[in-house]
Amino acid sequence: MKTASIEFIRPTLSDIKRAQQKVSRYTHVTPILTSESINEISGAKIFFKCENFQKIGAFKMRGATNAILSLHPDNRAKGVATHSSGNHAQAVALAAKLSGIKAFIVMPKNSPEVKQKAVAHYGAEIILCDNTLEARQKALEETVERTGAIFIPPYDDYAVIAGQATVAKELIEEIESLEAIITPVGGGGLLSGTALTTSYLSPNTPVYAGEPANADDAYRSFKSGKLLPVENPNTIADGLKTSLGVRNFEIISELVQDIFVVSEEEIIDAMRLVWERMKIIIEPSSAVAVAAVIKNPDVFAKKQVGLIITGGNVDLSKLPF
Repeated sequence: MKTASIEFIRPTLSDIKRAQQKVSRYTHVTPILTSESINEISGAKIFFKCENFQKIGAFKMRGATNAILSLHPDNRAKGVATHSSGNHAQAVALAAKLSGIKAFIVMPKNSPEVKQKAVAHYGAEIILCDNTLEARQKALEETVERTGAIFIPPYDDYAVIAGQATVAKELIEEIESLEAIITPVGGGGLLSGTALTTSYLSPNTPVYAGEPANADDAYRSFKSGKLLPVENPNTIADGLKTSLGVRNFEIISELVQDIFVVSEEEIIDAMRLVWERMKIIIEPSSAVAVAAVIKNPDVFAKKQVGLIITGGNVDLSKLPF
């Protein structure tokens, strides 16, 4: 199956700069916020890079946009396809709309109605399937064969990684002397992109990740040195249930300092803390990184920490608090 990536080596700094130029027409430069009360609780001085204010409410818009714009015009004209029940689905749908091409999104039948409506609103064709990875992959293959569309992977793709890397580039260029950067990790697109950007622009700044203990494949893979897929994850951080990608793992293994796991209770507490103290909406996946900083004062206390808030798409009828 054809995918979006046109690169055969990991993105260079020049690739990330080109990605930034490409996506700048269709994405926001998101704000960086601080909270004195959360600084007091964590012992760190945290700079929150708020991708919850990004288009479609998540950083995924960057990677999808760069992947689509990196396609040869002849391939791009065929349209794009992906499978996702969350932010990546919305990102591909909107990026395709803004690029003037068709999008075909395979979504599980049990995907939240609000997310299906958002994808449909952007003009994408939705193909519903059973709620298994096998069913999603089969439906995607059939869709690609039927339409000729190009598959846009959610994270295991260099064009996607380069797009996600632009988040950290904005953060590092705005906040000098960061002593640590942390992101959540699921498939690893954001974390690998962040690690690459940091290695180029601020090589002495360590990069960390937070992950749910109930979906800890990145942690186990990182510690063991071999890729160990997640099995039956059950976490409130629905955006982090996926297994780490191959390309992502290679970059993370080399450039990330450490990965910390947090409990479901710690995720919920961190999510509520940000809602209450900062008055902004973040999704559970974003709260994972916040929880990791609070849980590990020996690593982060008394340091300037860049923390990427990955998104703010929450079903308000199902809040955990």
